[in-house]
Amino acid sequence: MQVTDLKVGHTVRIISLKSGDKTYRQRLISMGLLPGTEFTVSRMAPLGDPIEILVRGFALSLRKAEAEILEIEACVSNDPSLRSG
Repeated sequence: MQVTDLKVGHTVRIISLKSGDKTYRQRLISMGLLPGTEFTVSRMAPLGDPIEILVRGFALSLRKAEAEILEIEACVSNDPSLRSG
């Protein structure tokens, strides 16, 4: 799953950080975007970029192209639209 697939209200978990710009990757890690961390999309700009996420108690805005470094998975327990049955 990619950040570009997300909509407001979706909660996801970071699986890993892909290789990419080392400086930007380190910046994401220093802001708490580590494997296992969950975040929720709180707002999106009218054209879809940037997006605002809620992570570890604070709001963070990310450009979608830069956020592609995050490999994520849906948190089924927190997103009713993804539950089966």
